[in-house]
Amino acid sequence: MKKMTWKTGKRLLAMFAAVTMMTGALGGCGNKASDKDEQGRTVISIGSWPDKEGAEKEAMDARKARFEEANSDVVILPDNWVFDIKTFSAKAAGGQLPTLYNTHFTEVPQIMSAGYSADITDALKKHGLYDKFNKQILDVVSKDGRVYAFPFAAYVLGMAYNVEMFEAAGLMEADGTPKQPKNWDEVVEFAVKIKEATGKPGFIFPTANNNGGWIFTCLAWSFGAKFMEQDSDGKWKATFDSPETAAALQWIKDLKWKYDVLPANTLIDGTEYYKGFGTANAGMMISAGDFPRNVTEYGMQPDEFGMFAMPAGPKRHVTLLGGSVFELSNKATEAQIDAALRWLEGEYTPVVTDEFKTITETAMNNAIEQNQLIGIKSLNIWANDTESVQYSHKLIDEKANANINHVKLYNDFTADLGECELQAEEPVCTQELYGVLDSCIQEVLVNKNADCTELLKKAASDFQKNYLDNLDY
Repeated sequence: MKKMTWKTGKRLLAMFAAVTMMTGALGGCGNKASDKDEQGRTVISIGSWPDKEGAEKEAMDARKARFEEANSDVVILPDNWVFDIKTFSAKAAGGQLPTLYNTHFTEVPQIMSAGYSADITDALKKHGLYDKFNKQILDVVSKDGRVYAFPFAAYVLGMAYNVEMFEAAGLMEADGTPKQPKNWDEVVEFAVKIKEATGKPGFIFPTANNNGGWIFTCLAWSFGAKFMEQDSDGKWKATFDSPETAAALQWIKDLKWKYDVLPANTLIDGTEYYKGFGTANAGMMISAGDFPRNVTEYGMQPDEFGMFAMPAGPKRHVTLLGGSVFELSNKATEAQIDAALRWLEGEYTPVVTDEFKTITETAMNNAIEQNQLIGIKSLNIWANDTESVQYSHKLIDEKANANINHVKLYNDFTADLGECELQAEEPVCTQELYGVLDSCIQEVLVNKNADCTELLKKAASDFQKNYLDNLDY
């Protein structure tokens, strides 16, 4: 789930009004700001630069020095601004965005639509990167066949499980491979077996601080739900007042009242979600492949948990695709785009360089020191046959600190999704949608007589009135 999203009302009105006034610049006809210093070197600014003294700032400053030594025609200007929609609109309208800044997949469609991101398609091809990206990920940052962002991290949701609980419930094969629930009905069966064998909740589902809505959208997609659609006039309409969404919400309600496999606590934010699993108070949870860093702080050992693939729903086999990107300002010149890509290639590259080896091995060694599980091969921004992915996977195999079969089914899933579809987060008012859905989930877990259809009817109406109707584009 992403922490930042587009808000409604005056901020968007100001931003898109600015787009209208800047048609020349956005169309590529206006004058770009100078990209050279007095010595003729290309100057680029890099956002999210650490502003406090410490190891992180020292590492970035050292990287800047190495880069400028190897690229004498480029000067890096550190910029401490971190993407925040509250300040983005004004900076974008004023042409004050850093040359390069990072944000999340959720923001990309709106930044593209507003014209604030540079078209980097030709530059990616020139650098030999375009064909190296994972095609499914590149599609998320593209529009009309052109690329407007550089993805640098990606994930897909799967399911984490407690090894000891699976063993107690007879859900583990002799070689340490878990049984794979094919669909949500089988997930319920697994949860019931865990509860019967251990006395502990077989499943945990988030409900608060937008975490519940985030996970629920993916579940509901698999039931055939659609949350919003855009009409021919560009207006967005809420569409989740539907039997499909109600069926997904009923599935959660049944976990509580029919099967009794959820924790007693009904207010579960992100912290409580991972804490509940990390303290062995839940047998399964929906999560991304980076979840080990969120559970080892509760004393969970690497050999005590694993992952398997996302089960299919009654209508679709789908999982949520999320991640982070670098955006290049629409004000960037060709020289600045070229320099920015050279900067990015130091860390994000389909080939194996000495610096890539150092960064990758250091990160993995740090994870091992923190007692995180090494063995999960999450979705990569690069195609599976690229050199850097092969190197990373080989390193994971060499440094695995638990039975690799504990995560084999998830690794196989990310390597070959087969018929499983990838779907990015909902396009507008994403966090607001999650909050509305949180309330629905909480209600069905505290009220045995809650009517899922009526809850969603009101929720969709409120979401339309309070958020979608206030969008000014």
